[in-house]
Amino acid sequence: MVAPTDQGRPKRRLQRVAAFLRRYPALGMTVQRAVRLLQPRFTAGVVGVLRDPQCQRVLLVEHVYHARTPWGLPGGWMNRDEDPSRTIEREFAEETGLRVRAVRPLLIVLGTKWHRHLDIVFLVEPVEADQPIRLCDELLSYRWASADDLPPLVSLHRHAIELALQDGPAAG
Repeated sequence: MVAPTDQGRPKRRLQRVAAFLRRYPALGMTVQRAVRLLQPRFTAGVVGVLRDPQCQRVLLVEHVYHARTPWGLPGGWMNRDEDPSRTIEREFAEETGLRVRAVRPLLIVLGTKWHRHLDIVFLVEPVEADQPIRLCDELLSYRWASADDLPPLVSLHRHAIELALQDGPAAG
């Protein structure tokens, strides 16, 4: 048993609450569900940075539905109950035909365009070498671009690319 702190009474009260909830766990779960109903809901978009084998260039795709800045990173919306790393692996397969593995998050930021939106950027690497790129109907073309050859991009994508290119090879 953990010894009470200097605040004796509050600590003992919390210990009694914890003991009660351990005795009646369904009540604790009901309280958690009620609290979750009051929490804000977020949408989440996930994009991925795929570097070439020399870590000098990144894969960019030209999006049909992004009129102002058509070039960007592959990605899409996270499905309900989907892990963000699984989202980017799925989106890469759907959009480019490439099988990738999410290495690690590069950026996680509150979206600036939409209220209650989260943007997540992953560094990704190919599962196997020499895979052909097959674009889906939402994409017009693709290109490999170095840091000094980037087309106009949304700031999130530009910042993520800068972070990915200043890193060395993926540590996995």
